[in-house]
Amino acid sequence: MADSRFFTVAPPIKLRALAECTGASIVGGADPERLMRDVASLESAGPDDVSFFDNRKYLAAFQRTRAGAAFVHPSSLAHAPKGLVPLVTEKPYRAYALAARAFYPEPDPVPGIHASALVDATARIGSGAVIGPHAVIEARVEIGRDCRIGAGSVIGAGCVLGDQVRIGPCVTVSHALIGSRVVLYPGVRVGQDGFGFAPDPAGVVKVPQLGRVVIEDDVEIGANSTIDRGAGPDTIIGAGTMIDNLVQIGHNVQIGRGCVLVAQVGISGSTKLGDFVQIGGQGGLTGHLVIGRGARIAAQSGIMRDVPAGATVMGSPAVPIKEHFRQVTLLHRLATQKESSSEGA
Repeated sequence: MADSRFFTVAPPIKLRALAECTGASIVGGADPERLMRDVASLESAGPDDVSFFDNRKYLAAFQRTRAGAAFVHPSSLAHAPKGLVPLVTEKPYRAYALAARAFYPEPDPVPGIHASALVDATARIGSGAVIGPHAVIEARVEIGRDCRIGAGSVIGAGCVLGDQVRIGPCVTVSHALIGSRVVLYPGVRVGQDGFGFAPDPAGVVKVPQLGRVVIEDDVEIGANSTIDRGAGPDTIIGAGTMIDNLVQIGHNVQIGRGCVLVAQVGISGSTKLGDFVQIGGQGGLTGHLVIGRGARIAAQSGIMRDVPAGATVMGSPAVPIKEHFRQVTLLHRLATQKESSSEGA
């Protein structure tokens, strides 16, 4: 059970309701009116808890679990322990996520502007908005309905936020147009100057950054990530993209829909990502590249040239993943042969 100091669980939910809200099917003749009280991991779940099994690495834990019910793939039914109610679905982890949201809905905020917040008279604040302590809303800002602005955050002049935007504490937003249902976690920086300069023997000359940041609907940006505004073209984050903590997005970068960027990814200026690109932690991309739709970049890879659509690459400099593993195997063999030769001498 989640710590009640931080999370409030909803009243018990019937199996029938859980199945309906997740698209799962109740198997084994269980009573659909049976009440479940919480979600839990396979190891910690009890008879009143719902869990899930979606990874063969946890087969032993699944077979030993005391959970009352679990979301499982049809292919895993044979491994379900006695007494467990299988909730069968093609996507067990997704179903569990929906169930967890049902048990732990976000609390309704109390609308209002804190007395210590500074809101410019020309700003337009939508109904139901919550503006926290010491937040600053500058001139001509437009904030949509049911938005939340965390303590100490600053929304710069002229910025536009859609409906139901959630901005955590100590966030700064400038030169940005933000869609609806966007989440910016604590410490995010959006719209600061891009890293643009012209080299000169007398010293670098800073290039004015005259573009914006455009963030489309349903984007999440993790804590302490930074997104530079464009130099002339806009920096664009496509709808539904998920960005982890400590990610750097350079000026003029264009990211497509539904992309996933894991922690400490860095993308240099003017690189373009197609829809549904995935980049593992600490992946680094040089500037002016094109990463094709659905490409996957493994963790700690260094990308120095375009990546075709659908490709999976790895290494630094990155190559197709099968080629990378061939290189690693060959290098290991050469090193082993050299060690053997040295010992023989």
